Amino acid sequence: MSIRPEDTRYPAGKSLVWGVQHVLTMYGGIIAPPLIIGSAAGLHAAELGMLVTAALFISGCATLLQALGVPGFGARLPLVQGVSFAGVATMVTLVSGGGGLPVVFGAVIASSLAGLLIAPLFAHIIRFFPPVVTGTVITAIGLSLMPVAARWAMGGNPSAPEWGSTTNIGLAALTLGIVLLLNRIGNSAVKRLAVLLAMVLGTLFAVATGKTHFSAVLHGDLVALPGVLSFGMPVFDLASILSMMLIVLVLLTETTAGLIAIGEIVGSNVDGKRIANGLRADMLTSALAPLFNSFPQSAFAQNIGLVAMTGIKSRYVVAAGGVILVLLGCLPILGRIVAAVPMPVLGGAGVVLFGTVAASGIRTLAKVDYKENMNLVVVATSIAFGMIPIVMPSFYDQFPNWVRTIFHSGISAACLASVTLNLVFNRVAKRPVSVQPSRDSV
Repeated sequence: MSIRPEDTRYPAGKSLVWGVQHVLTMYGGIIAPPLIIGSAAGLHAAELGMLVTAALFISGCATLLQALGVPGFGARLPLVQGVSFAGVATMVTLVSGGGGLPVVFGAVIASSLAGLLIAPLFAHIIRFFPPVVTGTVITAIGLSLMPVAARWAMGGNPSAPEWGSTTNIGLAALTLGIVLLLNRIGNSAVKRLAVLLAMVLGTLFAVATGKTHFSAVLHGDLVALPGVLSFGMPVFDLASILSMMLIVLVLLTETTAGLIAIGEIVGSNVDGKRIANGLRADMLTSALAPLFNSFPQSAFAQNIGLVAMTGIKSRYVVAAGGVILVLLGCLPILGRIVAAVPMPVLGGAGVVLFGTVAASGIRTLAKVDYKENMNLVVVATSIAFGMIPIVMPSFYDQFPNWVRTIFHSGISAACLASVTLNLVFNRVAKRPVSVQPSRDSV
């Protein structure tokens, strides 16, 4: 019996090092939502730190559940979970409305439990994802992440004095150059570690030039277990729950796209049962996250690019990254070490990682037949539709809240557009029309 690519096991040392790559790749994205939401709630520095460590801890637990799985929960694929950006705007609105974090946490718990109930329904949509759809979605995932890489390369903080400076972008370019050089001259082992080595070398260069330092690493607690309901009991407000339900639908759509994308890249079959298990894991951890002062979870597209680039398809490597995230959530000193990696270094690595995701989608689209059908129109329109909120974030500002919630994500927009257009042009339009035989033909 052949072993599935994602079930490959590597020595513990290699798995740990490759797991660190996954953590560094997603670290900037995972700490941003709690910082944004916590700042909107008016929290002080210690409370913001509590939200960040809680996000790391819950993301590690969610990643372990998704990668290793238990009966009924977890897709058993190399998929990293983290706090989703999709609901940040909605949660900022809720937290600013007077109810604070308890209202947000109550809405997240209730809507995620509802999402847990409807997750199996999403599993049945797999038949609506042929290569013309999956290739489009994977391409859109990669393209939609490029602004993230650009923001990281510019410094990560638009209000910082060196935002967009040639020094920041130069550091990002140096890191990118090291990634490319190692992939050009390195052996297979070096190529698999190219991203990690480039980030280490980029960080060391930043230290040598005074761009970053590790002086704050020893300041603060060495060990701090995540608190439980540190901001009070959740408050269940109906209007807030309904607004978060829209976010849950977006999360289910994005995670479905992520499951299909990673299955395509790994070369493993992703059927309805596997999608249902993955979505249930997503919703279960999202429902439990507020108990530990965190927010909804979803698949991190950044790490899909790392899998595609390195060729390390093992879910056990991702599980090693999950263990590291759990430790970061319990050992703040480790989190402070990782936090010392400059954003431009992450940006330089992100350019090639996110571009690799888009390239994987293009490779899938190369298998699609474009002759005498509407596939070219489906792909072109769907990618353009997905890019609208990326190139013009204010495009849907005058629309109702539910429209902005659904289409603010380029991934969700491209996914919905490609599925709908494929149905209209390639399934409904081609459905044979039954003709009753005439009397003359009998």
